[in-house]
Amino acid sequence: MTRPSVRIAGVGMTPFATPRQARPYTELAAEAARGALADCGLAYDRVQQVFAGYVYGDSTSGQRAAYEVGLTGVPVVNVNNNCSTGSTALFLARQAVESGEVDCALALGFEQMPAGAIAETFADRPSPLEPFLEVADRRHGASDAPLALRLFGGAGRDYADAYGVAPETFARVAVKARAHAANNPNAVFRDPLTVEAVMASPMMFEPVLTRLQCCPPTCGAAAAVVVSDAFVRRHGLSDAVRLRAQAMTTDRADSFAGDMTAAVGMGLTRRAADAVYAAAGVEPADIPVVELHDCFTVNEVLSYEALGLAPAGGAERLIADGGNTYGGRHVVNPSGGLLAKGHPLGATGLAQCYELVQQLRGRAGARQVEGARLALQHNLGLGGACVVTLYEGGVPA
Repeated sequence: MTRPSVRIAGVGMTPFATPRQARPYTELAAEAARGALADCGLAYDRVQQVFAGYVYGDSTSGQRAAYEVGLTGVPVVNVNNNCSTGSTALFLARQAVESGEVDCALALGFEQMPAGAIAETFADRPSPLEPFLEVADRRHGASDAPLALRLFGGAGRDYADAYGVAPETFARVAVKARAHAANNPNAVFRDPLTVEAVMASPMMFEPVLTRLQCCPPTCGAAAAVVVSDAFVRRHGLSDAVRLRAQAMTTDRADSFAGDMTAAVGMGLTRRAADAVYAAAGVEPADIPVVELHDCFTVNEVLSYEALGLAPAGGAERLIADGGNTYGGRHVVNPSGGLLAKGHPLGATGLAQCYELVQQLRGRAGARQVEGARLALQHNLGLGGACVVTLYEGGVPA
């Protein structure tokens, strides 16, 4: 049975900021939602369901944010899937439209993060990340490092040991992120970096992660209006971008049976990407622009291979040849990615959506990837969930 086509009709996004400079989440979420609606010329009363994603917040913060936009009585579903929260909200909105339950849904993501490293909140109950940290303990011993550093730093160490990758290879990812972010007014960090500066910043996890290779805590919001083909035709939404294929995966036993690269989501990513490629009938080589989950430089390197952009052990060559930037095989994270644009957990997946929709419309300004008709999004949350989405532009409804 052929599934009905689903489109992104409008996108909105706030500039991202550090916690010290941030506004309340209610203001951020309302600005992003209104921006997405204005982008496609729709009023809020056209929205039939809202999927509101956030990690740092009390229950029903989604309603509190949506009520700033309008009090229409529509269902509001709160979503929390760690760092993949925004794309999970998009996944649910897409399902609601594709099923025919609604023909216009709003996916909204926001975060008002505290300063400092990500930490668990509840010490009086089992930790959802306990199985992942047990792998880290077995591989590299106990550590006082923050949990995300233990996991991704350990994965970087295992990858570097397996393939003989030099620490400078990871540093080059941070340099590329800043070069791309220089053209993004919504990014937190836009000043250029050198490999030498990245390597000279404080070491966070030997020998692969320095401070400038770790994404900052960030506040911000992003949103997408998700609609059916029929809705597009009724409302004349000529700029709507097609959601060509989408897949979400969670952990299998292999996440906990091998090295740290499996524990931080290489298997999740590979399975989600393979499902998307099969559903769409495309190959990784067909995709010119990618927004992937670079919470640490390590994860960008791992994701090149998990997404099929490079063969096993081939990420270092891709980076050295410039195959991950303008003029190369793929432009990866033209927005600056999480490393430079910022990573407000609930908003990240929808900020990636914002960037790719603008790329496919040809409206990304100095960041534009020329001739882009397909775009791939990868959003990962440990604990775990991975969402991979393929977008297609220029296809009439």
